[in-house]
Amino acid sequence: MAKILIIDIDSTIPNLALRKIEKYHLDLGDTVIWNLYLARFSVDKIYVSCVFDWNKEKCKTWEGYADIGGSGYDLSKKLPPEIEAVNPHINLGFTTRGCIRNCSFCIVPEKEGNIRIVGDLLDLWDGKNKDVVLMDNNILALPDHFELICKQARDNKIRIDFNQGLDCRLLTPDIAYLLKITPLRIYRFAFDHPSLLPVVDNTITILKNAGINQALWYVLAGFNTTFQEVLDRCNFLKSRKHNIFIQRYLSVKTDRRYVALARWANQHHIFHSMSWEEFCGLPVNKQYKQLI
Repeated sequence: MAKILIIDIDSTIPNLALRKIEKYHLDLGDTVIWNLYLARFSVDKIYVSCVFDWNKEKCKTWEGYADIGGSGYDLSKKLPPEIEAVNPHINLGFTTRGCIRNCSFCIVPEKEGNIRIVGDLLDLWDGKNKDVVLMDNNILALPDHFELICKQARDNKIRIDFNQGLDCRLLTPDIAYLLKITPLRIYRFAFDHPSLLPVVDNTITILKNAGINQALWYVLAGFNTTFQEVLDRCNFLKSRKHNIFIQRYLSVKTDRRYVALARWANQHHIFHSMSWEEFCGLPVNKQYKQLI
């Protein structure tokens, strides 16, 4: 029996790869230790995962000691086939991998290739929990598979969270109807660029016709657009009474304009109760007044 140390460099989001590794070794009868840095010299094997490239520097201390992977460290690194095949049944994971798009800000095409089916909802479900988070990058590109996932959710009374957002360019009235009749934690879509405005407008109309009056939109900020263009997208969604989550691209992660915009837009009660200008004009936000 071996002792295995698992280190999650990011440690802020559930890490599917590490949970696969954990179950693989537990099934072998090994002892698995999580995030105990002092155990590095008393274990037989160490796995380290880094999802975000801004944390890559933290991996250096493990180089030469550990098996290091993750999209923030090495896009080409993959799990061994015997570990990749493990289903940890943690109510989180993928039923498809890859994507049909080739967005310049996204690593998915390089890392995963074109879209393909890798499982279904029941492969991820523990048989008890009523919530399952799907990390699929573009499940609507496979409409028959999407319909199957929705049916499995309805049949087993599972509430789905399409956590990565759905591709509004692929939404149809039939898909909107499936969304409406399937238990969902939240409706998520992406509004990555101003050029998508007509599509987003049409999507909101399709959703409303299906009885879905509000969704959460990921708004990419700081990549190939100006600040004003990001603000315009926010104000459009505000006018349609939809919610927003500002996703700051790495190049503007600490830019105070985008930090302030996220503070306004991501707090939905504030977003819907006051304008950007009113938010920046609040006495508590006097440091943002010059941003108007």
